[in-house]
Amino acid sequence: MPTGEKEKYEPHPPAPPLHSGTLVYDGDCGFCTTTALWAKRRLSDDYRVVPSQQADLDALGLSVEDAARSAWWIDPDGTRSDEHQCIAEALRAMPAPWPALGRLLTLGPVSPLARSAYRLIARNRHRMPRFSSSTRCQR
Repeated sequence: MPTGEKEKYEPHPPAPPLHSGTLVYDGDCGFCTTTALWAKRRLSDDYRVVPSQQADLDALGLSVEDAARSAWWIDPDGTRSDEHQCIAEALRAMPAPWPALGRLLTLGPVSPLARSAYRLIARNRHRMPRFSSSTRCQR
């Protein structure tokens, strides 16, 4: 796959129909929760932000393993994006200036760096306290 090209997964039409998009995150992780709530404050009410523990993963075309491995952005057509692509899609859905940062995360040499940074943070999220408290991910 060419660098910078969005990784796409086979869409599985979700039920019930999605709004404009859905961000699925690990609700047991303090860092993930704080980050997802930051995104929720910037997304319009047309978007959903839901912890994986409360999501209908089957309807979203995700497994428990998928949800444990990464945050996910689900488009209304069922297209799923994970890792840094998920973050990029969420940023693109926000008002300016965030869409520019979302596009940047998927460009040429930046995309592999963003992917590596996402994976590093995901592997170590259990060590990261929430920004607003000392609660840590239990993993």
